[in-house]
Amino acid sequence: MARFTKNPFFTDDCNVIKKKPLADIETLMSYLCPFSNILETTKGQQLNYMAGSQPHCFLLRKGSVLLYRKIDGMVLNSESAPYIFGLSTQLTEPDYLFIRINDGSEVSYLPLEEANKIIERENLWKNLAWMLIYSATRVYDHCAKISALSSYEIICYQLYELMYETEELRNSISTVSYVMNRTFLSRSSIMKILAQLKTGNYITMEKGILKAINNIPSRY
Repeated sequence: MARFTKNPFFTDDCNVIKKKPLADIETLMSYLCPFSNILETTKGQQLNYMAGSQPHCFLLRKGSVLLYRKIDGMVLNSESAPYIFGLSTQLTEPDYLFIRINDGSEVSYLPLEEANKIIERENLWKNLAWMLIYSATRVYDHCAKISALSSYEIICYQLYELMYETEELRNSISTVSYVMNRTFLSRSSIMKILAQLKTGNYITMEKGILKAINNIPSRY
């Protein structure tokens, strides 16, 4: 089981993942799922929001996925079930983002236009609002952390984010890759700081996988 101590960079009260509005998302899912189609997915599969000329939204019913920015392949977010992709990105270019499937995930889809009609018909605006607030806050949170003042701070933020991920995701990706995919830092700078944290017993890693965080100092 993952283990980590008090985070000197941001408190649990600031941890957006713990504030996920599960009840509201599950309510939305309960109305949308009956009109959706199950996708046969495999690990690493890429999902695009456009199917032909029609935008779609995706219902993450089980497991977890990663949200990528297509232009540079940066991971903007990771999300575990339940969740709905596509409702918060209706005004963006449909090919700006894509979703990558993790192992054991179950996803269904329906046209975005139909999802909007169901939300209007069933008066699900409040539930939608809370999910959109959560989505926007997660994106803001990510942007704030990768624009920290130093490489050390950015890496430490990402280490704590990794510890908050599902066990399945933590065990499927190396610590270096996780940080690289979410920042503009070089592999060498990440590995240097991780090695120093490991030598000081501030983190525990096994075969590159992060297992524990032990009072990381707030200053390098």
